Amino acid sequence: MAVKKKIKTPDRDEMAQIIADSLNSLISDEDQVAFFLDGYDETPIDLNDWVSTGATMLDLAISNRPHGGLPVGRIVEITGLEQSGKSLLAAHVIANTQKRGGIGVIIDTEASVHDDFYRAIGLDMTKLVYVHAETIEDVFDMITNIIEKVRKTEKDKIVTIVVDSVSAASTKSEIESKFTKDGYATDKAIILSKAMRKITNMLAKQRILLIFTNQLRQKMNAMPFADQYTTSGGMSLRFHSSVRLRLKMVSKIKNSSNDVIGVSVKAIVVKNRCGPPLREATFDIYFDRGIDDYSAWLKVMKEKKLIKQAGAWYKFIDEDGEEHKFQSKDFAEFLEADPDRKSKIYDDICENVIMAYRSTDKKPIFEDAEE
Repeated sequence: MAVKKKIKTPDRDEMAQIIADSLNSLISDEDQVAFFLDGYDETPIDLNDWVSTGATMLDLAISNRPHGGLPVGRIVEITGLEQSGKSLLAAHVIANTQKRGGIGVIIDTEASVHDDFYRAIGLDMTKLVYVHAETIEDVFDMITNIIEKVRKTEKDKIVTIVVDSVSAASTKSEIESKFTKDGYATDKAIILSKAMRKITNMLAKQRILLIFTNQLRQKMNAMPFADQYTTSGGMSLRFHSSVRLRLKMVSKIKNSSNDVIGVSVKAIVVKNRCGPPLREATFDIYFDRGIDDYSAWLKVMKEKKLIKQAGAWYKFIDEDGEEHKFQSKDFAEFLEADPDRKSKIYDDICENVIMAYRSTDKKPIFEDAEE
């Protein structure tokens, strides 16, 4: 399990303590800038909370720990081509934030929100703030305002802010100009670069999750085996993001009438400062209800040999040796019928999916481990 080892005693080197105290004395207010990473100080890099994406396998791929997801207090970028599920995934994160008693804020630059679908996937409209913004300058003014308000009020309440999307946001100079060619049009990249430098540290100690969605664009003159896609807005967003996801539709889901009712999506963790990068997760999205999480559970259980399949039937043997048979359409009911069994299956999946960090002596590092 990928977690930090906690040192048993807080004994610290005397010179190190002198240096830390000296650096902290440079700050005129009460803010602390120098810390010890021994588990006894609350530091800006601490990850104390996570919000689920609604897709368990993606949560594990990102956080590399049970009951993880997206890191609170960090910046996340969700990229992909059109109809790859970027906005839907962000909406599921807001829904799970609300289930934790938190608040969701959608800053919409595309004017494309569908409130009926939001209700279908479980969003509580009484805990959702919708904002329409046209320019990237307005977007960051709003984000800064939210951070400052949260600082002064309920610091313990989780707030998820979704900017949907960066690519659709214009700039004030672009709004004022005519529909003519304006050269390189680098205004957005310059503004993003400045804004990201300002808000990254503002978020670090707050229980605020900031998500940007961004469309992929084909990279001109890319080498045959290189990445064929890039994102708009320059390099600053990808640099400051702690997690970057790339979504890709891999297949269509059809019913018995051959109507398309959903899609299967692959998510690649292209950047991760909270766990191992370049891990993948596949999950199904249905147009009438959003992410079907349990179908991904069943797929992983088959891959990891946690379940046996014979034709259309699956066989699971529990801890007591009891054999259970079911079909894929009954898997969700099978899990929900016994919470203890569901919890045990989840633990087995975690055991097979989570990568354990190892120290230089090749011993696993576990959470709250003591010498």
